[in-house]
Amino acid sequence: MSKLFDSHCHPQFPQYDDDRGAMLVRALDAGVSMICVGTDLKTSKSGIELAQQYEGMWATVGLHPNDNLGERFDAGQYRELLKQPKVVAMGEIGLDYYRTENSKDQQIQKERFIQQLECAKEMKMPLVLHCRDGKTGSTGPAYRDMTEILKAGYAIHGGVVHSFTGSLDEVKKFLDLGLYIGFNGIITFARQYDDVVRYVPLDRILLETDAPYLTPEPHRGKRNEPLHVDNILDKLCELRGERVDKAGEITTSNCKYLFKLD
Repeated sequence: MSKLFDSHCHPQFPQYDDDRGAMLVRALDAGVSMICVGTDLKTSKSGIELAQQYEGMWATVGLHPNDNLGERFDAGQYRELLKQPKVVAMGEIGLDYYRTENSKDQQIQKERFIQQLECAKEMKMPLVLHCRDGKTGSTGPAYRDMTEILKAGYAIHGGVVHSFTGSLDEVKKFLDLGLYIGFNGIITFARQYDDVVRYVPLDRILLETDAPYLTPEPHRGKRNEPLHVDNILDKLCELRGERVDKAGEITTSNCKYLFKLD
């Protein structure tokens, strides 16, 4: 397998406590580099520590929209983490109205999201964005609210909308903001996103696993890991009619460019 980049995974999570080292070596030996994504202070710190132990790994820091809604975003602590070696982005941050249906809690999400966007802008960091809409369907207020907030100029240092599950109209708005689009194992088993996968230009796509979650076919039912990013690439190429070597090279270059790794 040629060198690939898993732009979004969580190898610091407890699902890997029993075999983390072996799992990482499997991926790194196969040529898979990775971005270790934080979701709160604890996982951001442990992600940084992990990335600093291995070549081919980098980290992000951020407060996930569903995590600890009672927790105030401490800009000072996150700002210090953003200065650490091998930290390349602010994330994952954003809006999630699927698991947070209460309008008061959604307002808290928006306020924390804006605070983190301001921190990222100040520190000149790209964004790793999480956006998931309510249970009535993909088209709805979370995507609308996110694009409206980002239009205020928060995406000037770039970013990626990870695990994209929106509509064609929604992806067009994110592309217009200069953002990359992240596709993961969902595209291997859910056919409703095929048109979106075909529409997004190859030079605006990032591959991701979101491991340990969203395991792609043919490994469904098992814990996901960064090694499986090749299954996502294969499905992407099948849907788009692309050559695997070409798509792998371009998506890897996209990741390096966004996170300033060259």
